[in-house]
Amino acid sequence: MARAIQLAKKGRYTTDPNPRVGCVLVKDDSVIGEGWHAKAGYGHAEVEALKTVRDAKGATAYVTLEPCSHHGKTPPCCDALIRAGVSRVVVAMQDPNPLVSGRGLDKLKSAGIEVIVGILEDDARALNRGFIKRMTQNRPFVRSKLAMSLDGRTALASGESKWITSTQARADVQRLRAESSAILTGINTVLADDPALNARVGFDVLQPIRVVLDTHLNMPVTAQMARLPERSLILTCSDDAAKQQALQQTGFEVYQLAEKNGQLDLHEVMRFLAAQQINEVLVESGAILNGALLAESLIDELIVYMAPCVLGDEGRGLFHLPGLLTMADKKELKLRDVRQVGGDLRLILEPQVSPL
Repeated sequence: MARAIQLAKKGRYTTDPNPRVGCVLVKDDSVIGEGWHAKAGYGHAEVEALKTVRDAKGATAYVTLEPCSHHGKTPPCCDALIRAGVSRVVVAMQDPNPLVSGRGLDKLKSAGIEVIVGILEDDARALNRGFIKRMTQNRPFVRSKLAMSLDGRTALASGESKWITSTQARADVQRLRAESSAILTGINTVLADDPALNARVGFDVLQPIRVVLDTHLNMPVTAQMARLPERSLILTCSDDAAKQQALQQTGFEVYQLAEKNGQLDLHEVMRFLAAQQINEVLVESGAILNGALLAESLIDELIVYMAPCVLGDEGRGLFHLPGLLTMADKKELKLRDVRQVGGDLRLILEPQVSPL
């Protein structure tokens, strides 16, 4: 199963909106076939593994995710395993997709195949956090990337921020982008930086969708992201048809969503992104949007690059959280990992869930 999870990771940058899945076929204590899911529309891991063997009768299939039992862009994997005559299927985790959940396992059992579930399940779940979140909570997994100085500043008071962190840290961010289904930012960041929001890496990648939260449609039609390949989405509360049309003619997709207190309803934003089949969102924005997402408990993970420099107490902070009045109001975070990247420290944290 550990090898199957290794294989699944080969699809880390290309499988969206599908989950990352690996499969290993074993017969007479020897590996006879391997496969993984590479892209939506391509063969699933089980089918790719079966292609590599002449005779899988009596073999055991180790699969990181429950084999599918429904017709999507490809035929059901359960049928392929049954036709191949495998005698046992070992599954890391049950599929959270309501179209599959449990049905694949039942179909295999009905065909007389021994089924074992729950081997290295935590590793398998970590591989597809976004897919699981979308299927079970109707929203993507949200990761916020932040770069700060030793004194917790993201920019000078003037807004200048290039570059706080090292070349190595910035290369690490490109890999985070490549792994993400979408990159989310706010209009203020676009107006300040005119970012491209794409993954600049040296390997095959399905480029992330660009998503800009723009309550009042202040997006300039000259923004560079409109001219770049892949989708650029603007989410707004504005019903200004003329502005919407001008932006759409430039290349943007514009969607009007519900508002809350005069701003975009962030929970509605997440439901919309889930409907777009977006599994993982990388937030690259300023203190206002990051603060709002944290306040609404919509950040699942924070990746903070801390540079060994000081920008002073007039610099800009990480989060705009005006409602924190006492220490009891503070936002608790759990430190999961820390390591050096170039000359910087990379901290991986997750918000602590308050006990009921």
